[in-house]
Amino acid sequence: MNKQVNTASPLNNPSVLPCYPIKDIACSPVLVVAPHPDDETLGCGGAIAMLRSLNCDVRVFVISDGTLSHPRSLKYPAPALRALRESETLSALSVLGVEANAVTFYRMQDGSISAQYKSAIVNCCTYLTEISPQIIFLPWRYDPHPDHRATWKLIHTALVELHLCPRLIEYPIWDWDQKQRENLPETLKVTAWRLHTASVVELKQQAIATYRSQITDLIDDDPEGFRLTAEMLANFTHPWEVYLEETR
Repeated sequence: MNKQVNTASPLNNPSVLPCYPIKDIACSPVLVVAPHPDDETLGCGGAIAMLRSLNCDVRVFVISDGTLSHPRSLKYPAPALRALRESETLSALSVLGVEANAVTFYRMQDGSISAQYKSAIVNCCTYLTEISPQIIFLPWRYDPHPDHRATWKLIHTALVELHLCPRLIEYPIWDWDQKQRENLPETLKVTAWRLHTASVVELKQQAIATYRSQITDLIDDDPEGFRLTAEMLANFTHPWEVYLEETR
């Protein structure tokens, strides 16, 4: 039995990664796929804002309803929490320059995308066919969160079925947590790079701030409720964003 050989994650030392300007990815249309409401802003908020400043057509596809962030809240049962999180997403994206009609909420059950993705393939194929994106931002395939990995698989499977080959740019979220970060299989050839986003850092911070359900005590009646820590949020407010692409 062969033992898998791993290599170090590029997030161990992101400051050494090459940094590129937005013109290198400026095109239309661009699709940003988010496993949960807020991933699009955390991982790609700078890219979204800069692409919109260049009048690029940016669409956002949010896969899950995000209702497991506070599952025991009586103030915000699942339907109310879904509505809240979607309104936060629309507010955040408005700050970044994306209009509401460019945002699609697929509303799969939070926490179980992997169990539902086969039944979602047809709908995803229809959506991708309608948009025909030149670039797709999607979660890093080895993100520690299972919903993120399942979202990557969902989009990748749909693209294979459609025989579409847009440029795929993957963004890390939970790999920024050193306790969860893992090394990469040596067989996977990826290129990691940074996008220079210094001009829109403040705008991105404003967009992140709209996610009050995730970064404040807005929902205060669920002792097990989710909240992004200041340490985690700091990873998304650098003057650059990190992306990964498979080397073809």
